[in-house]
Amino acid sequence: MRHPNVPESLDGWSILHRMFRFDRRRWDALDRNRQATITAEAAALFAEFAADVQADCGLAQLLGDKGDFMLTHYARSFDALGVAQARTDKLALRDYLEPLSSYVSILELGLYGDTAKIHADLRDRGFKVHSEEWNAAFDAALAEVARDPRNAGRLDARIPQRRYVCFYPMNKKRDGDDNWYNLPYAERAQMMVEHGKIGRSYHGLVSQVISGSIGFDDWEWGVDLYADDPLVFKKLVYEMRFDEASSRFGEFGRFWTGMQFSLAALPDFLSGERSPQLLAEREPVLR
Repeated sequence: MRHPNVPESLDGWSILHRMFRFDRRRWDALDRNRQATITAEAAALFAEFAADVQADCGLAQLLGDKGDFMLTHYARSFDALGVAQARTDKLALRDYLEPLSSYVSILELGLYGDTAKIHADLRDRGFKVHSEEWNAAFDAALAEVARDPRNAGRLDARIPQRRYVCFYPMNKKRDGDDNWYNLPYAERAQMMVEHGKIGRSYHGLVSQVISGSIGFDDWEWGVDLYADDPLVFKKLVYEMRFDEASSRFGEFGRFWTGMQFSLAALPDFLSGERSPQLLAEREPVLR
């Protein structure tokens, strides 16, 4: 049943972020041949994930004491994420990776504007809210929005291949008069329009991946930012703090920041002797 006060969304990839601490001292104590065997096994599995058109995999070296390594999985279902998690946990490398945190979500494209237009159109056509005809017409209109190539492309996009990554979860505030969900639809929609203008002003400088996690994890949304210059994260998040949707209603969790690197650079990450780099182009798909 489509509630007239609830904005719809289009949903894409199922996403799992996993953050680990890497025990470098124990790793360094291993025989070099054993290190090479463990590395090859892990690289082969991660390459398999990345090569699958129904999945993707991203590796990042984290900065600070909140973790050393972030593994991001994309899949078409939670079931597939479960398989990816289990197969990762069977790797010999997991003996040296201590789980610290994780986040479960689904890539989301919010439709505040489109939802309002659909509701207005159905009212103008004389449909009774939640009638069988209203629901059928709503579903048809939403399916048309989903078929828009611009929307489909965003929902199916793979992990952005940019050097720096920042991930954080967030909520919309629910506290007394500052309860986002009690505001009239039109007021929320207008704030989201203004909020979106800031993000679009950074077009080309940052790639944003918004994922919904209501009912899945401890926060309501997950936000991934990818850029070629980490200073962009600071500027974007700071500017958005002055936007009412954030300044009044935004609540933020922990931030994880680091550098993405290519599968070929996994040995560099594990050795710690040099910074693992991200190739200029995505590595060839392995079949």
